[in-house]
Amino acid sequence: MFVFMILVFVLGYLAIALEHPLKVDKAASALIIGSLCWVIYILGGDQILALGYSPSWSAFSSMHGLGQTTEAIREFIVEHEIINHLGEIGEILFFLLAAMTIVETVDHHDGFTVITDRIKTTNKVKLLWLLSFLTFFMSALLDNLTTTIVMVALLRKLIDDKQTRWFFSSMVVLAANAGGAWSPIGDVTTIMLWIGGQITAAKIVAGVILPSVISIVIPLLILTFTMKGEVVRPETNDDDNGLTTPSERMLMLIIGIACLLFVPLFKGLTHLPPYMGMLLSLGIIWVVSELLHKNKPEEIKHKLRVTTVLRRVDVPTVLFFLGVLSAVAALQSAGQLNLLSQFLNEKLGNVYLIDLAIGMLSSIVDNVPLVAGAMGMYPIAGPDATGYLANFVQDGIFWDFLAYTAGTGGSILIIGSAAGVAAMGLEKINFIWYLKKISLLALIGYLAGAATFYLIFGL
Repeated sequence: MFVFMILVFVLGYLAIALEHPLKVDKAASALIIGSLCWVIYILGGDQILALGYSPSWSAFSSMHGLGQTTEAIREFIVEHEIINHLGEIGEILFFLLAAMTIVETVDHHDGFTVITDRIKTTNKVKLLWLLSFLTFFMSALLDNLTTTIVMVALLRKLIDDKQTRWFFSSMVVLAANAGGAWSPIGDVTTIMLWIGGQITAAKIVAGVILPSVISIVIPLLILTFTMKGEVVRPETNDDDNGLTTPSERMLMLIIGIACLLFVPLFKGLTHLPPYMGMLLSLGIIWVVSELLHKNKPEEIKHKLRVTTVLRRVDVPTVLFFLGVLSAVAALQSAGQLNLLSQFLNEKLGNVYLIDLAIGMLSSIVDNVPLVAGAMGMYPIAGPDATGYLANFVQDGIFWDFLAYTAGTGGSILIIGSAAGVAAMGLEKINFIWYLKKISLLALIGYLAGAATFYLIFGL
């Protein structure tokens, strides 16, 4: 059963990767593996937990003084693990849903035209550099997921051709992940390390910003010499003219950006999960939208209401997230990811190689449980630690490099990061297309940034 869970997970990921040849939506495949992994887990709970690879079960059984009985295993999986992981997954899904609605509301009011009208260049190379660095620094202020949602909305206003937009959206994923890696609030994994005490804000910025810049600059330099031509702007939809005034567009853009920027501030002040700040922001922009159009004709009010916008939000993307994260949570609970961490520690034994491997694996498996596993595997060493253990002190080499590799390694495959999954869902990007066109660029950038980190700190 332990191996069968892995087999189902691998087959499900293949179905997601081969979505277009199979003609089965990836959300359906994700929901199936997300459910089946838990079904196999509970049916084979006796065998799986008897192997001793699940830290969660060890902690749960010792805390409650339980033996490995059928009732205890059922309580552990159903009442403890599923509820616990559902809470974590729900935070991500509500965050995603609220962020998508805010961005869609701004877009529905033509707020992004305030920005796109000021971007005059249609040269592919110039536009790519401009949007990549805009994404890079926005990701550090917001987070890579929110930034990707915003930038995909912008790209729809700037680029008409689907294949070209796919390419730019994919480069946005690279830039968003690179930008999130050096900021304590830019990625879920850096937030985890920051809150856990493994890193401090000042040190992560100083130590990881240059490797992160290199990881996006190198792919951009390659494309500078290989990419040619101009982008074609989409035609303006005349049917929407007159729904909003220029001042209303500017107001909604300012409020939308302010609401998104408010989320990390909300988290810092209240210590509540970010999704609550995003839901509060959605409520605020919803009220502003209602008040802004209260005196307009009913037909126009209906088109601009958030209730109308909600019908345009991409629900399959949310369900895709649910399925993938549920499957990964099952593997984390059953112990497969813990076994993987132990294997890396025993076979590699070098902090740089371990972090590089975690980064590569994060392109396949979600980086959050991988980083969580690493945090559990390697306790923070005391400030007086020497030798190998000195790598694990607060702001030690292992933790800083882990922030970089876990943050940027997910770009190698489009399913390897929250930003990539969001872009894939929003733009319907083909997994195989990304593998052919972007993965090598992402890998080169990832290794170049890692080499930069090693040159600075490893020698």
